[in-house]
Amino acid sequence: MTFAEQYRTDLAKALAGIDTDKVQQAIEVLKEARENDRQIFVFGNGGSASTASHFACDMVKGASWNRAKRFRIMALTDQLPTITAYSNDVSYDVIFMEQLKNFARPDDVVMGISGSGNSPNVLRAMEYANSIGCKTIALTGRDGGQLGPLAKLNIHVANPHMGRIEDGHMIVCHMICYYFMDTEK
Repeated sequence: MTFAEQYRTDLAKALAGIDTDKVQQAIEVLKEARENDRQIFVFGNGGSASTASHFACDMVKGASWNRAKRFRIMALTDQLPTITAYSNDVSYDVIFMEQLKNFARPDDVVMGISGSGNSPNVLRAMEYANSIGCKTIALTGRDGGQLGPLAKLNIHVANPHMGRIEDGHMIVCHMICYYFMDTEK
């Protein structure tokens, strides 16, 4: 078997382990947020930051375009000046939490993405979100780390390989986005 074939085989196994009932629960949480004009915040580091940005783009454009009710979603990862200011002047651990302090309100949705589940800045933001009564969703990998049990809803890609974890997270995001794009025409 070639490397590409093995990767595909291993990815298929990782995807088969995703709890689609939890993905459906996330869809319902986001649908309720849209219906009640709640804000949605998403964030992560590295590849997870890219996934957060991609997810926000899909929800702002694809899942909202030409619709009476639209998603109010923001990727905190896209706020580069704010991120660098807090990183330089305070601590990298607070880059998402401090943004939430400005914008998040009770019953808003906060979605943290972390392959390891142990990113300090994602954990601090999730702790803050829980403390003010936000609905929290995590996308985690490996054993879920500290983030998994911290979130009210954890969608877990139980795989040790970061590439397959990130692939799984992107597919979960597409499951969510395309629910709105394909079923609510």
